[in-house]
Amino acid sequence: MVALVGPTAVGKTAASLALAERFAVEILCADSRQVFAALELGTGKPTPAERERVPHHLFDALTLDQHASAGWYARSCEATRLQVHGRGRTPVLVGGSGLYLRAAQHGLCGEPPHDSAIRSRLQAEMTALGPEALHSRLSSVDPATAARLAPRDRQRIGRALEVWEASGRPLSWWHGRPSGDRQRERWWIIEMAMEPALLRARVEARTRAMFDHGLVEEVKGLIATGAEPALRRLRAVGYDEALDLIAGTLTRADAEQRTTQRTLQLAKRQRTWFRHQTRSHRVDATNLDQALAGIEAVWTDFGRRR
Repeated sequence: MVALVGPTAVGKTAASLALAERFAVEILCADSRQVFAALELGTGKPTPAERERVPHHLFDALTLDQHASAGWYARSCEATRLQVHGRGRTPVLVGGSGLYLRAAQHGLCGEPPHDSAIRSRLQAEMTALGPEALHSRLSSVDPATAARLAPRDRQRIGRALEVWEASGRPLSWWHGRPSGDRQRERWWIIEMAMEPALLRARVEARTRAMFDHGLVEEVKGLIATGAEPALRRLRAVGYDEALDLIAGTLTRADAEQRTTQRTLQLAKRQRTWFRHQTRSHRVDATNLDQALAGIEAVWTDFGRRR
């Protein structure tokens, strides 16, 4: 089992497609936004043409009104991996969601509890105090979860505090519990990395390209289908800014600046996660050729050992 991970905009999609041209692999989504069928430009998802070049799985698994969770991903990913293995091919997870990677690799033990009364009260507090105040509260009871969440991620902050209050245990504890004797795959995790200044330049360029090539039009189409409430609940980087640009509360320049800033914050959280939560083979992704050379070296070693 191979996973190709790293921060957003580091070049995982291009590397995975090039990898698929050299080896018998199928690509599995490990990105918490790319699993939604309605989201394309703002997620950096492989294009439809790219997804036709090699088998891709779980990229359009959910609609916006469905709920993505680590538990759902663990189950769906395991079933898909078994099918890929059955075809004599190697499944390769590609994405930046450390939580999804952990769920796929170790499984989850039990479903964290839900409590509608606690959830309603926390939603009211969120409205009255702001998400940053509840994020600070979360930091004191579950610092591991707080570290990977944006301070304004209302949905996930609320869910983490709900789990803490309902169970007396932090969400990170639930996510860290193995589910027993799961699949016996050997895992090879390859982390793509680059200097922060270069990643910033890539993020800025990608943000401009998103707005230049139709992100606003994509969001207008979603609004026309009645999907705006679900899209706002998702708190997706780029989509929030496009919604505010359409509503007239942000200028194009401000929307780009905020999208870039939030993307860089996400990338920092991803780097921290992969540095401290996984054991990986790190490769230099300064350019695609360099990244592929590093990935192929790891892959060759993987082939020898198995």
